[in-house]
Amino acid sequence: MNDWPTGRMESVDPLVRRLLAPNPSPFTFTGTQTYIVGHGEIAVIDPGPDDDAHLSVLLGALKGERVVAILCTHTHRDHSPAARALKAATGAPIIGCAALAIDDRGPRADAAFDFDYAPDQVLADGETVAGEGWTLEAVATPGHTSNHLCFALRENGALFTGDHVMGWSTTVVAPPDGNMTAYMDSLDKLRLREDRIYYPAHGPAVEKHQQLIRGMMGHRKQRERQILRHLERGEGEIETMVGQMYKGLDPRLHVAAGRSVLAHLLDLEGRGMVARDGDTWRLAA
Repeated sequence: MNDWPTGRMESVDPLVRRLLAPNPSPFTFTGTQTYIVGHGEIAVIDPGPDDDAHLSVLLGALKGERVVAILCTHTHRDHSPAARALKAATGAPIIGCAALAIDDRGPRADAAFDFDYAPDQVLADGETVAGEGWTLEAVATPGHTSNHLCFALRENGALFTGDHVMGWSTTVVAPPDGNMTAYMDSLDKLRLREDRIYYPAHGPAVEKHQQLIRGMMGHRKQRERQILRHLERGEGEIETMVGQMYKGLDPRLHVAAGRSVLAHLLDLEGRGMVARDGDTWRLAA
């Protein structure tokens, strides 16, 4: 039995439905999950990639209902491009994260940015959008990207976590826009909230989210300690660290691992713990 079917709307909560886009990959797991909030008058969260089949299924499933808001957690190409076609088909405004298009000339560690994303309204932390029977509050969670938002559904305690907290893996934090310091602060922000359940863009719903967040923060601290041990031994090149720290990792994910190590090093540099000489890192004097 396929627990992750594409092309079929599924109810996951009395107020929430989801539709899985057909874009599985090492970075998207089974694909990007589009969420529909409400009934009759609805919001669509993360409409997904530029994929005609996904959009066709979404529009067909929502026939007879009125889309009043299209919300994007961030602007990677597996999340926001379908917003434009959905707006054209429904007339609904694109609301949520700010536009962001980073010209990242390094090798990509995850999806590229959606350069054509143009929101009609940007939500700041704590601002809301509402419809019949539902209210969604923006929760600013920079780190994966600087413009990342989660959305809290006030009526039932659900939090749509985008890529900030996923149900299958830790998120990619890839400089120059991904920022480990901001990511850890955002995790701590969610840790202090009292949400009931998380609905991530990739992977299953998360009910024991406090436990997951503590584990994610602990995992990052462990990586930090590994990096510091490498520097103590004079092993200051990222490629060397990745080879030792990520043994057995799918080779397709090595670039992502290298970007993650770089994000940790930049965080440590900002805290005055490490320094660099060109591409070689060392403990700060």
